[in-house]
Amino acid sequence: MAKVIIYQIFTRLFGNRVEDCRKGGTLAENGCGKMNDFDAATLRRIKSLGITHVWYTGVIRHATVTDYSVHGIPRQHPAVVKGKAGSPYAITDYYDIDPDIAVDVDKRMSEFEALVKRTHKAGMKVIIDFVPNHVARQYRSVCKPEGVRDLGEDDDRNMHFSTENNFYYCWGQPFEADIDLHCGEAEAYSEVPARATGNDCFGNRPGRNDWYETVKLNYGVDYCDAGGRSEHFCPIPDTWNKMTDILLFWAAKGVDGFRCDMAEMVPVAFWAWATDKVKYRYPDIKFIGEVYNPEQYRSYINAGFDWLYDKVGMYDCVRDVICGRRRAGDITSQWQATDDIGGNMLYFLENHDEQRIGSDFFAGDGRKGIPGLMVSALMRQNPVMVYAGQEFGEHGMDEEGFSGRDGRTTIFDYWTVLAINHGYFNRRKLTKEEKALEQVYSKILNIALTESAVTDGLFYDLMYRNEAIGDNVYTFLRKSGNELLVIAANFSGNVADCGIVIPRHACEFLGIGESVHEGVELLSGDKDVFNIVSDSAVSVSIPANGGVVWKIIL
Repeated sequence: MAKVIIYQIFTRLFGNRVEDCRKGGTLAENGCGKMNDFDAATLRRIKSLGITHVWYTGVIRHATVTDYSVHGIPRQHPAVVKGKAGSPYAITDYYDIDPDIAVDVDKRMSEFEALVKRTHKAGMKVIIDFVPNHVARQYRSVCKPEGVRDLGEDDDRNMHFSTENNFYYCWGQPFEADIDLHCGEAEAYSEVPARATGNDCFGNRPGRNDWYETVKLNYGVDYCDAGGRSEHFCPIPDTWNKMTDILLFWAAKGVDGFRCDMAEMVPVAFWAWATDKVKYRYPDIKFIGEVYNPEQYRSYINAGFDWLYDKVGMYDCVRDVICGRRRAGDITSQWQATDDIGGNMLYFLENHDEQRIGSDFFAGDGRKGIPGLMVSALMRQNPVMVYAGQEFGEHGMDEEGFSGRDGRTTIFDYWTVLAINHGYFNRRKLTKEEKALEQVYSKILNIALTESAVTDGLFYDLMYRNEAIGDNVYTFLRKSGNELLVIAANFSGNVADCGIVIPRHACEFLGIGESVHEGVELLSGDKDVFNIVSDSAVSVSIPANGGVVWKIIL
């Protein structure tokens, strides 16, 4: 079994070289990364980090204030675009590639197809976003295949709800959001009748904190039925067919997986229907679900999802441990809560929605995330994800424009992430600390990728016999064949010299004989001799904000 290690890349930021970006700057002022920036050398560097899958975020055309009308792309009204670049989750054409990331706008699909081929040639798989719950307010496909009817094209706008409609309508009421509907334009943005907003706002007046730039898609659920929410799935709603066709379109382009945005806002019944059809034709394709309700995890896995975000469980816990708000030993209860579906849970410490580890709002130093990465990558066989720049300790403390200084890397603005720029295109500007952190990330991820004890081995949590060190240290075993890994992650800012008890049950369960064994620490290269005796302690020294991976041949 191969360990899946996903590298999320916000595509338009990754290759940008402009280092003096202006707050709220335009494309002309701040520049933009391109798909062609991912040349063979760059892809090799990504793969060498230990990556198996690249999630190219924001490749499908979405709303932007940049005018591409000369290329036949409809212009968007700035009142319903967040930021100059716009949100990649306000899709304007499901069948198109975003022009910002193309060198030749008129050949943008060809450039994407070439990117998929280059990524595959580099030995990695390709994941893109599928945004099923909502679209941009001015969605209009100009690239849809012949014979395809556009979303909303045949809707009866005099009906609030119909299974034949793709949108929900506030009939007789205009769109009156709590925003400036002119936004510098001579004519105000107009939408009559108003359509429901993406975050399940079914009135005609969404607030500025709503997803006002998006429109909710109708999957046959009447959220405003007089008797409460009701489902109407027979006959199959029109939206089901259209969205499944979109998945099949991109699968035919060679895409290996879909990260499904806000998957839990779309009914489980649709996912079971759609994933079955897609996997029938493309058996190896993967579906990643952004699902935050643990009570719904198993329903979405049964509906065809391969991996689900483990955000409210593992992420929240590990973050709290890093920040000193919880004990390291609390990690045990998180994996236990999903033990029956452990292989389906996607672990991560950063993504485009979350704050950077190095930000002032999280840990203030990317190096403090090392023990969290060790736990996430080495504890189980399930996939782990890294957000581009995380490996260099990117701070995320820029104030880019629409995105304020909030500890996150913007998804709304044209910008350059200096850590990425230096790490991939100007490495002489990397600091010693950034280079050292990248090296640690590479070692941990490649251990996860290549050590059979991690990819295929058994897991044994040692915390129930090591509560005394559980405030700051989390320790566990992995074993495959005659190879044993003793792993300990130290979330403290001080060196931890401690004894790790190997209980008798662990020796029996893993088949560890009591004897003296030589070991090598895979992160540092240090060597030592261990006398393993049931219910006795093994002495280890664990670096501050770091860890050890002792490999012992039994």
